[in-house]
Amino acid sequence: MSIRPLDGITVISLEHAIAAPFCTRQLADLGARVIKVERPGAGDFARAYDERVNGMSSHFTWVNRSKESLTLDLKQAPALNALKTLLKTADVLVQNLAPGAAARMGLTAELLHLENPKLILCDISGYGNDGPYRDKKAYDLLIQSEAGFLSVTGTPEAPSKAGNSIADIAAGMYAYTNILAALLQRAKTGKGSTIDVSMLESLGEWMSYPLYYAYDGASPPPRNGASHATIYPYGPFKAGDGGTVMLGLQNEREWVLFCEIVLDNPLLAKDERFDKNFKRNESRADLLAIIDACFSKLTTDQVIAKLDQAQIANARLNDMQGLWSHEQLKARNRWIDVGSPAGPIPAMLPPGLNDSYQYRMDPIPAVGQHTDSILTEIGIAQSEIEKMRSTGAI
Repeated sequence: MSIRPLDGITVISLEHAIAAPFCTRQLADLGARVIKVERPGAGDFARAYDERVNGMSSHFTWVNRSKESLTLDLKQAPALNALKTLLKTADVLVQNLAPGAAARMGLTAELLHLENPKLILCDISGYGNDGPYRDKKAYDLLIQSEAGFLSVTGTPEAPSKAGNSIADIAAGMYAYTNILAALLQRAKTGKGSTIDVSMLESLGEWMSYPLYYAYDGASPPPRNGASHATIYPYGPFKAGDGGTVMLGLQNEREWVLFCEIVLDNPLLAKDERFDKNFKRNESRADLLAIIDACFSKLTTDQVIAKLDQAQIANARLNDMQGLWSHEQLKARNRWIDVGSPAGPIPAMLPPGLNDSYQYRMDPIPAVGQHTDSILTEIGIAQSEIEKMRSTGAI
């Protein structure tokens, strides 16, 4: 087996929902040993979000492969002591508990670094570890709202949330990359560090051009559904067979080719209503009528063929089944089965092909599956483990 970048790195994670689990799953993909601390009994509450994957939660299935599950009731001293023993030799602690919860248990950098100065601590929260919003509850949709994402997403009539947990995903990605940077930093300094990742700042960074488009009090880009807010034509268009094709023009050269090859109307390229992008953007209704009249006579495949001929960027409007069966993913062998309590589950390999190692794609754990082995590993006798189980500490 190839050597992976994070082989030998141990991550302890007090995690639930999406942001922290997505971060640590990616660390596990690179070879890290991730010990997921869960509540005794039900475990991570994301396990119960739904039962769409052979009785397992779709959310949990996505972000929890290749981990070990350790159940601990951290309100009980023996369980908390076991966690602190683990942290003496761990490389990374990730947590997205409620603000202040980790500190109340003594899991602060100041105290943990006394025993393990090389430990890297990563806190993931809605708004960060200080400031007036520190203690405010933060769920994905609420952060989408606070970060202005909803204000530029949707239709002119109504804002819309993202179809996935984009604020959680953003925070998980920045936690992941910050931990990788901290490991590199530790290799230079020999010391651990602390990382404070907020969902608001993560999604705020992703607001990208809309933020600067509205610079200095200027009006923000309007909501235009699946169409681009300022470039036209750029978005969904109906074909005659009922299918939807996404297409996007980026420059005037492509506009000419679009008119000549796709619309079979070369004279349209010189029409003064449409000869510049800002004019096309201002005259969307008129241009849409012309495009619809042309596409209504064609099937989805015919429209795509014409767009490909003109080298105009395009895509089908796929649904989830279309992604499961996408021929490009199949051709690149991007699916692999991973184990789970409910049997083998297909999983997409992480983005990025590296010819020096293979990603770790190990099973999704059952609640507490590794509790006994982990506690035994750190020197707790079987009789003590049974006692902890009898009191609900594990």
